Amino acid sequence: MTSTRTEAAAWLRAVPAGGPTSPTRSGLVVHPARRLSELVQGRPPGITGHQWSTAIRELLDQVVCAADTGWPVFAVAFAPPAEPGSPARRAERLTGTVCAAVGLPLLRVESATLRGADHGRRLVEYVIDARAYAAGTGPDGGDAVGFRDILGRLPDGRRGPVNDLGALARAAAVAGYVDRALADPILRGLHVRWTGGPAEGWGWVEVRPGRCLVERVRLDVGRFSCGIDPGRLAEDLAALAVGERLRDLAAGEPPLVARDEVRRQIRALAARRDEADGGFAFDHLYAD
Repeated sequence: MTSTRTEAAAWLRAVPAGGPTSPTRSGLVVHPARRLSELVQGRPPGITGHQWSTAIRELLDQVVCAADTGWPVFAVAFAPPAEPGSPARRAERLTGTVCAAVGLPLLRVESATLRGADHGRRLVEYVIDARAYAAGTGPDGGDAVGFRDILGRLPDGRRGPVNDLGALARAAAVAGYVDRALADPILRGLHVRWTGGPAEGWGWVEVRPGRCLVERVRLDVGRFSCGIDPGRLAEDLAALAVGERLRDLAAGEPPLVARDEVRRQIRALAARRDEADGGFAFDHLYAD
């Protein structure tokens, strides 16, 4: 879902040309690091003064606008994990409420490893291409295969899904195993989408026998859609985060989690399957 000019005209304002932007892509241009206050005009009905004053100070890592008009289409924000009830979590919730009220779809990525400055542009370009493909305006528009499932040549020479954001990390895991830097070549993962809530993706690889490097990514999508299931996108981003951590192995071993503890945590997720949209499809990952 995207904002239309009619919907946005009352509360959103065009982002003026100038400053650092990405090249036009599918009729869109990307502006880095904009505060919500730069995108809105006036407080919409139903938003309290406290909600408003908190949200408009929030920094959005990437703001995607129509290249011809400058009207915001969607935004992406990265944040480190926050505890429930913390000030950061409250600010996140208020920002989501205000973005929904003004008609700005917001994709929020919560990760301990991924950062807007380092990974924001790549993710934005990816979802722009995915949206265009889903709308039938991409180079392969009209194909029944989903964007994430398009097959081609992978970095390690195998054939597989070329639009898997974790493809390089999966290849790195195999290479690390061959070089005896990892105990297992498979980068495993799972995802779940909580009913009425965020999507959650996990990725992990066994670095030492029985000891795993684990990454988790939480996606709040709100009104945002790019044609890719949010759970799968979260899992791919978790794999991407694992790949970032694998690059630093030479500098020192990262904190690892016991394989049995990973399985215990997966069982805990499985026990909440009734809370998940679509259930839980990863019981095989904790089987003995």
